[in-house]
Amino acid sequence: MKQFTNVKPQKGSDLVMEAILQRIESNDLKPGDRLPSVVELANSFQLGRSTIREALSALKAMGWLDIRHGGGAFVSKELPKADQAGGAQPLFEGTDSLKEVLEVRKYIEVGCVVLAARNRTDSDLAAMERTIGLMLDVLADETLGEQADVDFHLQIAAASHNKLFLQIMESLTQRLQESMGKSRALWFYGELASAERLLQEHTAIFEAIRDQDEAMAEKRLLLHLQKVDTVLQQVL
Repeated sequence: MKQFTNVKPQKGSDLVMEAILQRIESNDLKPGDRLPSVVELANSFQLGRSTIREALSALKAMGWLDIRHGGGAFVSKELPKADQAGGAQPLFEGTDSLKEVLEVRKYIEVGCVVLAARNRTDSDLAAMERTIGLMLDVLADETLGEQADVDFHLQIAAASHNKLFLQIMESLTQRLQESMGKSRALWFYGELASAERLLQEHTAIFEAIRDQDEAMAEKRLLLHLQKVDTVLQQVL
């Protein structure tokens, strides 16, 4: 008798993704519709909130959902094409542009972080520490976490006390926010890392700035950006 092949149990987040996708594809959930809250979905599926968030993050990465600042998750107004539905292609659309933004970020932010470690004031440290604390408080909220991520990098530029660096970073705020949104999605997709891991990296950068260790600040920032770049290279 032919033996059954080993079948791995399906992850809870995959089941949630399939259920939500089925409702979108059947037009039960239409573009622009708001999904129930994470708490409501967790109760409905009888799964943990972290499992629900994992599913929502994956659907956002694939282009099915839009997660808004303080507003919850919505079905994307422009849904992925049929040939993109099973993969992560929407995440990697415009990767050449993202690659260019990452290259610019490396050169600008390395200069910022080295000067920040040299010139930071107590006020600068207090601002960054507050943002680190906010990151901890909003670990469960991807949108708020993304904004805190942008704020932290702008605060590094401010701590450099080089007005031109700060002006350049501020002028790139929109592109920076788009870049970080995609970077975080790439991070979660490629590294399967958690928001806690991202918080640890930001904290390590902050500590190097606080300790005025210029070499370590540069090293930790480059490692932080290189992880996204590595995933990007794999899909280009």
